Amino acid sequence: MIWDFIQNQILGMKWLNALIGSLLTKLGIDITGRIGGSIQFFFYDVLKIVILLCLLIFLICYIQSYFPPERSKKILGNFHGIWANCIAALLGTVTPFCSCSSIPLFIGFTSAGLPLGVTFSFLISSPMVDLGSLLLLMSIFGAKVAVIYVIVGLIIAVAGGTLTEKLHMEPYVESFIYKAGNIDIETPGLTQKERLIYAKEQMASTLKKVFPYILIGVGIGAVIHNWIPEEWVETVLGGNNPFGVILAALIGVPMYADIFGTIPIAEALLSKGALLGVVLSFMMAVTTLSLPSMIMLRKAVKPKLLALFIAICTIGIIAVGYLFNVIQPFIL
Repeated sequence: MIWDFIQNQILGMKWLNALIGSLLTKLGIDITGRIGGSIQFFFYDVLKIVILLCLLIFLICYIQSYFPPERSKKILGNFHGIWANCIAALLGTVTPFCSCSSIPLFIGFTSAGLPLGVTFSFLISSPMVDLGSLLLLMSIFGAKVAVIYVIVGLIIAVAGGTLTEKLHMEPYVESFIYKAGNIDIETPGLTQKERLIYAKEQMASTLKKVFPYILIGVGIGAVIHNWIPEEWVETVLGGNNPFGVILAALIGVPMYADIFGTIPIAEALLSKGALLGVVLSFMMAVTTLSLPSMIMLRKAVKPKLLALFIAICTIGIIAVGYLFNVIQPFIL
């Protein structure tokens, strides 16, 4: 009962949904209709995501203040083999929320001389798995789904980095990255006040950057939730379509957003009958393989290495999708 309260009222903020519904009803809006239901869904999800976003980013950026690139590089340099890949994947969980934000760090780590396989584990895990996704997924899908999602994402990151290392893909990194060199600047220790200021500034900056995507994502989610018939969603993304996972992954690739923009779409799709694996495949494709991210990554790596990255992520995303489709009855 305690966990249900945490999931529904603290993480899920069901009280907020009820409050918004009550206010809209007092204003004469029928929340049981399509228009009223869409308005309630929109305001509830926007407020819920923004509140969670601010709290999570503040906490994560405070943690990040202890792990600047120089310190992260030193930590990674102390490990070797698959353990280095594991640590890199875990470090990816406390970095920014989209692949475009993690690519500059990947370039910095690679130019500093860290093994390519290790930096690839970081590059895969950073957009695919983070602390924010863990708590947000808990608020929507429950703890079992969130924990399994994070564990499987980390496995993909470690496996992808290890495979890259075994294939000796170093020649396919653009030469300017290796020639850039690295200046090892020791980051000065921050006071507690400076860490709090840093976390606050990063929270405001990130919110400003992702807020338009939250509005777009919630808007799409409201349309799906209240206007698209369940039969349509079930036909295309439900259990009767064995290619639903692949289709969802392909739909997600051209989009550019982070997990905060994809959550409301995923929530709406699931409520309409889409399978859990299909929904998660869509989310992972958007955050990991968006076209802007691939264009940016192409500046740092040659086509063969880019193709390997896309193949690893795509196969991993599709495998995760089908895995969750199979275990859905046991975890939801």
